[in-house]
Amino acid sequence: MSDATLLAGRRVAVQVPATTANLGPGFDTLGLALALYDHLEVSVREEPGASVEVHGIGEGEVPTDESNLVVRAIAHTFAAYDQELPGLNVVANNVIPHGRGLGSSGAAIVSGIMAAKGLLEGIVDIDAEALLALATEMEGHPDNVAPALFGGLTIAWMTPTGPRHKRLMVHRGVSPLVFVPEHVMSTALARSLQPESVPHEDAVFNVSRSALLIAALIQSPELLLAGTEDKLHQSYRAAAMPETNRLISLLRESGFPAVVSGAGPSILVLASDPGQRLVAADLVATQSETPWQALMLAVDSQGATVSLVSPAAQGFAGDSGHTAMRAAR
Repeated sequence: MSDATLLAGRRVAVQVPATTANLGPGFDTLGLALALYDHLEVSVREEPGASVEVHGIGEGEVPTDESNLVVRAIAHTFAAYDQELPGLNVVANNVIPHGRGLGSSGAAIVSGIMAAKGLLEGIVDIDAEALLALATEMEGHPDNVAPALFGGLTIAWMTPTGPRHKRLMVHRGVSPLVFVPEHVMSTALARSLQPESVPHEDAVFNVSRSALLIAALIQSPELLLAGTEDKLHQSYRAAAMPETNRLISLLRESGFPAVVSGAGPSILVLASDPGQRLVAADLVATQSETPWQALMLAVDSQGATVSLVSPAAQGFAGDSGHTAMRAAR
């Protein structure tokens, strides 16, 4: 039986969480998965090419053909395993804001790769290491795609043979709060503001704070304010996000562990308990000069999942309508 025959009629559903990267001092290294999810359904069709239907965030804005990032991620995965890409129907239900520092592009890439994993189940095996490598090849950095894939708090790093990650469980008292503005920020622009070198003392400062932040997130939330201090990237990007910078300063002066979420302009507050983030939300509501949406989110602990929806009889055991798979850790 050919692989094309096995793919006929396959349909998968994917769920991918939003992420927040850097977390202050952990530039390009630390990431956290948040309980805010994009959903995707992909089915194989007889006609070649791809059609994409987008609902929610990005509707009427993102491409709806083969140039769509999700479709490109599916194609990238199929090509990596020398598999012929079938015709695809894609339906995306998006809630992760675009261009706000919550990992929307990483989520799109991960959702495509997970969809490919589901479609290729029984044909090729795509393990956790391969999933991370494929996602990093497209995203450029593993700090967003690692938590999107695996959930929780992730430490990601590069080796000569590819990206690696370590997933950690977050202390149950940690209560993320994200402030999302109406305006966007280009990740490329944010990165262009970074200097090629930083003072030695600033590098040492961030090494110490990154180590402290790990301890704060998994064991001692009372250390989050000190653990989120940063001298490596946020100050260089401040001029491009004046209101973000002003509110972070205000929050930190008031005792809240506030940082730029990813490349910004959203703000992440790593509150030590749910009550603290209510006070922080009130502070921003009364002091902000522009509108900000306050999202009180849980830490996602499962990462991306893919379910086989009404799978074809060939290649799958059993006749269950839904067979869920996670990105193995």
